[in-house]
Amino acid sequence: MNPFTAELIGTMLMILLGNGVVANVVLKNTKGNNSGWIVITTAWALAVFVGVTVAGPVSGAHLNPAVTIGLAVAGKFSWDLAPSYIAAQMLGAMLGAFLVWLFNKDHFAITEDEGAKLACFSTGPAIRNTFSNLVSEIIGAFVLVFVIFHFSDPNISLTTDPTAKVGLGSVGALPVTLLVWAIGLSLGGTTGYAINPARDLGPRIMHALLPVKGSSDWGYAWIPIVGPILGSIIAAVLYGILK
Repeated sequence: MNPFTAELIGTMLMILLGNGVVANVVLKNTKGNNSGWIVITTAWALAVFVGVTVAGPVSGAHLNPAVTIGLAVAGKFSWDLAPSYIAAQMLGAMLGAFLVWLFNKDHFAITEDEGAKLACFSTGPAIRNTFSNLVSEIIGAFVLVFVIFHFSDPNISLTTDPTAKVGLGSVGALPVTLLVWAIGLSLGGTTGYAINPARDLGPRIMHALLPVKGSSDWGYAWIPIVGPILGSIIAAVLYGILK
């Protein structure tokens, strides 16, 4: 598996499970209907765990254009690779959103609330205020990227073989899982914490293309794109200054 495929599949799985839990909570007559925000934030964190576990060993598991851009600004990732990573993330997000719709097709059909159906694809503000919503996304993405810069791999040396690698395997995805969970619980209530342009834009495009009634709210769509990118750039610059 190459990095492009890893980013595509990892992002697809993340969106399938992340937006899948939203559909389970908000769509009519599902088994998980009205199970609440804690369920959504917890399942979204676990969705990130799955995506990172699959893509991490191959691509580093960015799964997010804001992370890719932040790493590039900080000099930790090649700008030459950034466009292909972002393209893979977008395609993966769109495919994941399609699978969420396909999986829940019957429940979409009987759900009258157009806002609830859009929420299964993309984010939206609890209180619509352009400045406040943008600030929320900037801060959320800043926390995500700035903390990611401070993640470190376990460093265990063996006296019998100094070159041997002793790692945590899939459990190495746990730090970013806990980070996304913390952001969701603490900072997610205002805008739904997109903190990822592909996570919002890819599914929003699918909402517009699929036979799902209601507005795709394109007037808001720029905020979960611009906000996370600005937040990641600020995180990268501050990290460089402090380092």
